[in-house]
Amino acid sequence: MITPEQKNLKLGFIPLTDSAPLVAAQEMGFFNQWGLNVELQKQNSWATLRDKLHVGLLDAAQMLAPMPLASSLGIGCAKTHIITPLVLSLNGNAITISQQLHVEILNENSLSHVTLPLAGYLLRNVIQTRKQQGRPKIKFATVFPYSCHYYQLKDWLAASDIKDDDVDIGVVPPVNMVAMLESGEIDGYCVGGPWNAQAVRAGLGLTALTSFDVWQDSPEKVLGLRSDWQKQCPNTVLALTAALKQACIWLESTPNRFEIACIMSSKKYLNAPVDVIAPSLIGSCLTELSAPPREIPSYNQFYKSQPGSINIPEHIRGEWLLSKMQSAGQLDNVNVPDDIVKQVFRPDIYQEMHEKSSIQS
Repeated sequence: MITPEQKNLKLGFIPLTDSAPLVAAQEMGFFNQWGLNVELQKQNSWATLRDKLHVGLLDAAQMLAPMPLASSLGIGCAKTHIITPLVLSLNGNAITISQQLHVEILNENSLSHVTLPLAGYLLRNVIQTRKQQGRPKIKFATVFPYSCHYYQLKDWLAASDIKDDDVDIGVVPPVNMVAMLESGEIDGYCVGGPWNAQAVRAGLGLTALTSFDVWQDSPEKVLGLRSDWQKQCPNTVLALTAALKQACIWLESTPNRFEIACIMSSKKYLNAPVDVIAPSLIGSCLTELSAPPREIPSYNQFYKSQPGSINIPEHIRGEWLLSKMQSAGQLDNVNVPDDIVKQVFRPDIYQEMHEKSSIQS
């Protein structure tokens, strides 16, 4: 049995569909089973969540997979050694474009409809026409500079030879994406659920492709915490990791996923209808109001993938993310220690949790 040194914890999350493991651990009593009294604290933006974690206002948090690396390197923030003992989810993002951009794509390419997943090269004629007419560039939004959303969007565009300066890419908190699409402030965005499905249900956008169409089975969210806190409270971290792993396993069941979608619809969590939360959880990508959904079985993955458990924070995953940060130019003039991934991605903690608990690996 693991006996936590600190029982009362504040755990930060962003209102997204893939916060499901945290909500399940709370609502299904897994935190309590491991001797923890957890207060889930909803945050509006990733920057706010990061800053609160850094200064100790949060003990741990759901984080974008590249965030612990960025924090530990001091990129865009004061250097703070953040580690991850657990991968919470794979995939989960999608790129949604406005109806106006959708119409432009059809008109500029002489098409009656687009095939999904949307090929990025269809944006080229729109980019060229806007440039000739002196109109603003296509403006996309992502949720954070150091995010898979940003790298996925860049990779999708680069695959069609669309350069960084052909479009504008800004940062917008997930909860504000749909409103900004509706107002015309942005032409599209890469975000996690339920904010793609919400735009579709409202008739505001077309979900053009999912992150699974760009990268298959990449880490998306991780458990992040300060290295110094882990050293002070190692058993607390083991208990927290065990409870969240148990929640990830519980989410393997489709009925459980629908149950958690109903719970997450409440104001204290996502404050969104079940019909925009549930689809991605059950492998369905809403595309546009008048079209059938696409079947994406791996849309949200929390526990099993091929060939096995996804929750181990393997070094190879950290190296992959670091390479994406490098290719995005975010590591230029940054001192990157050779062992930075080993410092941040901690399969040793995960393994200790597994050995001291009865949870399957």
